[in-house]
Amino acid sequence: MSLILQGSTSGSITLQEPAVAGSTTISLPATTGTVVLQNGSNNLLMNSGYGSDAVAYGCRAWVNFDASSGTPSIRGSGNVSSITDNGTGDFTVNFSNAMPDRNYVVLTEGNWGVGVGAYADPNNIFAPYQQAPSTSAVRIGMRSSSAFFDYAEINVAVFR
Repeated sequence: MSLILQGSTSGSITLQEPAVAGSTTISLPATTGTVVLQNGSNNLLMNSGYGSDAVAYGCRAWVNFDASSGTPSIRGSGNVSSITDNGTGDFTVNFSNAMPDRNYVVLTEGNWGVGVGAYADPNNIFAPYQQAPSTSAVRIGMRSSSAFFDYAEINVAVFR
């Protein structure tokens, strides 16, 4: 049995779960578009080899930037609009789209130089730093030994 949906791009179509237990699979041709599979609580579900469908918790924001030149330079990012330089080793990561609340997790790490392989001591990385995180930004601190330091590679990931 096949289901073909046609329509304009101005609306949305909702497919409901079948009344009986079973697997639900939607396949689309390799063209542009977005598919979101949700349960009744609007949670995104995923089974990527884990054995069963489970709620997927995605990275809500991430950034890889270079701070060694004095001005932070973003190499790559998702949901990050900019980096504010508050001083040596002190940065604010600004989100493009606000978090729903402040109950998120921030992971950070720093590298002396890209490809050097000497990573920062995780005991000297602070996230959040000096202030509580907000829905629009999080402040992080990076230190090497006893001094704040502008690493050549700083990575930040935010999960919610």
